Amino acid sequence: MERTIISAGGLHALAYCERLFYLENVEGLRLADERVFAGRRAHEETLPKEEGSWSRLQYESDLLGLRGEVDLLRRIDGELVPYEIKRGRSAGAKGDRQAWETDRLQVAAYALLAEEQLGQTVQQGRVRYLADKVTVRVPIDDELRAIVRAALNRARELSKSTQRPPVTPHENKCVRCSLAPACLPEEARLSVDPKWRAIRLLPTHPQGASLHVLESGARVGRAGETLKVTGREGAAESYPVGDVGSITLHGHAQITTQAIRLCADRDIPVHWVTAAGGLVGSLSGSVATAQRHLRQFQGLQADERRLSLARALVRCKVEAQLRFLLRATRGNRPPEVERGTRDVRAMLRRVGNASSTDELRGFEGAAASAYFATLPLLVSAQTSEELRPATRTRQPARDRFSALLNYAYGMLYRQVLSAILAVGLHPGVGFFHQPRSSAQTLALDLMELFRVPLADMPIIGAINRRTFDVSTDFVLVGGAVSLSDTGRRKLITVIERRLRETWYHDVVGYSLSYARLIELEVRLLEKEWSGESGLFARMRIR
Repeated sequence: MERTIISAGGLHALAYCERLFYLENVEGLRLADERVFAGRRAHEETLPKEEGSWSRLQYESDLLGLRGEVDLLRRIDGELVPYEIKRGRSAGAKGDRQAWETDRLQVAAYALLAEEQLGQTVQQGRVRYLADKVTVRVPIDDELRAIVRAALNRARELSKSTQRPPVTPHENKCVRCSLAPACLPEEARLSVDPKWRAIRLLPTHPQGASLHVLESGARVGRAGETLKVTGREGAAESYPVGDVGSITLHGHAQITTQAIRLCADRDIPVHWVTAAGGLVGSLSGSVATAQRHLRQFQGLQADERRLSLARALVRCKVEAQLRFLLRATRGNRPPEVERGTRDVRAMLRRVGNASSTDELRGFEGAAASAYFATLPLLVSAQTSEELRPATRTRQPARDRFSALLNYAYGMLYRQVLSAILAVGLHPGVGFFHQPRSSAQTLALDLMELFRVPLADMPIIGAINRRTFDVSTDFVLVGGAVSLSDTGRRKLITVIERRLRETWYHDVVGYSLSYARLIELEVRLLEKEWSGESGLFARMRIR
């Protein structure tokens, strides 16, 4: 049987935190932040070029089941000495500097590799710490060699498991960990201890802004590390790739192969949508692992678990509908709104007792009917009758409000789908919606959490602010209503602005943008079948 090869860097992660090792080396997760890039630059800037030294030597041993890239290998007084270069500070006190245990393990692994490859015993390794300009010697003795072999055995054991190790009991390690935004260790502790005061380790906003290309015939190209959008008339705008979080090509906008490759390399999602906002296809990075899919499939096999998640999902959605109706009519609630909220509240009470997903869908549908029947009462009396919500219609929309809502829901679907893929879940395996050939079930499920705060509320607000013009922002053809170019631009601005707004999550106890909230809820869902359950779908609008 083929032996699992463990990297020396993986052993470093293992010694620091077994969960970190599992996420990086088993699930294949990488979140390279500025600290990682700074570390790479430090390695490149400090590697010497003197005679008798070799840098960036890649070794692999089938016998050890180990591979690694030695930062630097020197011959000193006839002896081979591997070096590991670290950007931080050394351990120990001044005058008695020492290498951290994780670094001792890593440089010892390089020593074992060098011995096998070059046929010469290695007596010592060295670790160079750039922050305090200290080089620490590490004796490669029998005890340290045994520690390396024991760590390799533990790493192989974890590599065979589909169960992610628990978070480290040393929470101070998590604050400095680049994978904390994906691991969510604070939320894992909160799921066990409701009194835990979680620290936000997830950045408030996603990296980069959304780039929408709406002009028909416009082209997205590449110029080095820059994305260049050229219009039909030749006018061009440039965007540094680091400032772009996603690209959406509307209608007949185009993108070159070179630009697609750059987006793929940088994990920037690219979406192709119709002029009406329907998703044609996506290019989106995802976690390269089977473990998360296996846990997802196993976790959703039990009917009771699926029903429990569906109850939480529907409860969150229906409560959001109710709270929006109450909030928008605070201080002036007509009798018609009272009746609507009474009907929605009645369905909300029944959600917790639903005995099947079909019954739950019935309660959710009845609540939605009462909600949409009441929604026109939230529109200002000064609003044109043509912009008021009518009977809810999907594709094609039969009124202007439905056209706005459909387009916004399409944007929300793409946002949720990208988050699902980035987290590493399978978007087609859900727990509430019936499977459909044209849409991913899990994406449809998770959309329910965000329809009210990210589509309904901002659209009603924009209508009441008279953002949309009934004549210039819509196109009417054969009874169907769609958005014009100006209408799409206005709505995209409304929804993108909403995604950037920050919101306080009173369960986890910190604020983050709505765009980041989508990712958080996907990660909290993934925790439901990973032994850290209880926080999914507990978000509530106020």
